[in-house]
Amino acid sequence: MTFENLCVTREGAVCTVTLNRPERRNALSLELMAEFTRCLDEISRDPEVRVVILRASGKVFCSGHDLSQMTGRNISEYRRIFDLCTELMMKIQQIPQPVIAEVHGIATAAGCQLVASCDLAVASEEAAFATPGVKIGLFCTTPMVALTRAIGRKRALEMLLTGELVSARTAAEWGLVNRAVPAAELRATTETLAAKIVEASSLVVALGKQAFYTQIDLDQPKAYAYAKEVMSMNALAADAQDGMSAFLGKRAACWVGK
Repeated sequence: MTFENLCVTREGAVCTVTLNRPERRNALSLELMAEFTRCLDEISRDPEVRVVILRASGKVFCSGHDLSQMTGRNISEYRRIFDLCTELMMKIQQIPQPVIAEVHGIATAAGCQLVASCDLAVASEEAAFATPGVKIGLFCTTPMVALTRAIGRKRALEMLLTGELVSARTAAEWGLVNRAVPAAELRATTETLAAKIVEASSLVVALGKQAFYTQIDLDQPKAYAYAKEVMSMNALAADAQDGMSAFLGKRAACWVGK
């Protein structure tokens, strides 16, 4: 896969996608969002890819929308920008492979939304997060959707209403990222997390990811009704049968992805 605003590499079962607009602080231009969505579509169809790591080049992880494309537009053009952004954020959660954000620097506005939308996130202690739209007269309304679901109402509103930066350690405490680690350990920590996911059945991981996002916004009785059906079907899978037999027999499971 070749793109103008992304670098895509593959090592074993792990595909790494790198935002590559360092001169624009990896801002989410229309072109980048379209490429990124197409990239995820292609990854979703590749059974050899088991995990996606999202990185960024330059000093900043992602500064949000490209403001040079945000002025002087009509309502249809603004809707197209936010339609593209919404499609991208949802695509991250729709593909079967888990997506891990590896955040080395600042992630603001839609960049913070990007981190919140990823399935998992590891941040360098040098990273920081903010939704500063309120400071420029454009409230971070679409980032709010992912942010609220990641960290809850009060913490999200604090970020949204003040626009102030939140440290990586605070982001980890609040649940925006899984953990904050020294910069020198960031890559190894992310790759170790990816390797642990690769050890599991790709079928079961994909099924579990889809089930998680389906049940998360259901009320509890509906969530249980859905989850018990998914788990029943999962139990019939060859990988589940072999996995349970392997555990009982004290041997390693042999995943076939079925």
